[in-house]
Amino acid sequence: MPKVKTHSGVKKRFKVTGSGKIKRSRSGKQHLLRKKTKKAKLRLTHAGLVSTADEPRIKKLLNL
Repeated sequence: MPKVKTHSGVKKRFKVTGSGKIKRSRSGKQHLLRKKTKKAKLRLTHAGLVSTADEPRIKKLLNL
């Protein structure tokens, strides 16, 4: 049986917390920033958690 590899794109985008939840960064902070307010850009800086509905799929790609 061959080794199961971790999905490269997923391992760059998600981190697992100590309690086993999956942390993600928010989208919309790469470009077109001049039209966004300072407040909106600050909100995009803070990390969020993956929803419970998507967690099993991400965990499968991370081999957890």
